[in-house]
Amino acid sequence: MEHLGTFYGIGVGPGEPGLITLAAWEALQRCDVIFTPRAQSASASAARNCLPPHAIPDKRFREIEFRMDPDREVLREFYTLLAGQIAAELRAGRNAGYLTLGDPLTYSTYGYTLAALRGCLPQLRHRTFPGITSYCALAAATDWPLGEGKERVLILPCPESMIELRHAIEENDIVVLMKIGGRLPSVLELLRQLGIAEHCAFGRHVGMQKEFIARQAHELEAVSENHGYLATMLIRKTPPVNRHA
Repeated sequence: MEHLGTFYGIGVGPGEPGLITLAAWEALQRCDVIFTPRAQSASASAARNCLPPHAIPDKRFREIEFRMDPDREVLREFYTLLAGQIAAELRAGRNAGYLTLGDPLTYSTYGYTLAALRGCLPQLRHRTFPGITSYCALAAATDWPLGEGKERVLILPCPESMIELRHAIEENDIVVLMKIGGRLPSVLELLRQLGIAEHCAFGRHVGMQKEFIARQAHELEAVSENHGYLATMLIRKTPPVNRHA
């Protein structure tokens, strides 16, 4: 009977080294091989950069180049091949880790990887360690309450249609907007039309070297379109209420 290694999904946090949980860090020490996703357009893995430098030998890391492809069949093939690589390590009795920015199960490639791995290795042994999300980090950096009392909070990948986004804002107290990309100028224009830009916060590369944070979205007049990459916006429909006055 083969002795399988354990697969660990590890959220390393939003970008700042040291925000990984203690339990996840201890699990990482037990990993013989650590898979680190890297965007095709990036020179290094952002997730790996969230770890304390030189704390883990380089030979343990396996970099995976990701590309965004709208073709689901292409993506299915990619994750099947990746799952096969991870399964080979586990079947050899080695523990394998998979790093993700933020939280592994919040808009992350980890969910697809885990599903594919379960498909090719039904007896999979694994544990997922949650991580701090970009929107939690942005809220902490700007002292921005994500929800008080019975406020309705919606976490939303930015839609193409600003009409759809307007409806989402009107139907909820707070909208956490992710995956903004090149739609940032349109989002800012909508917030200005609604008259709420001054109580919305924006962050890009939160906790990383290129961090940019605006406590009020109307400060973003001069921001270029590419500031929507790795960006998060905290949208409040009405001004915050001083409950302690």
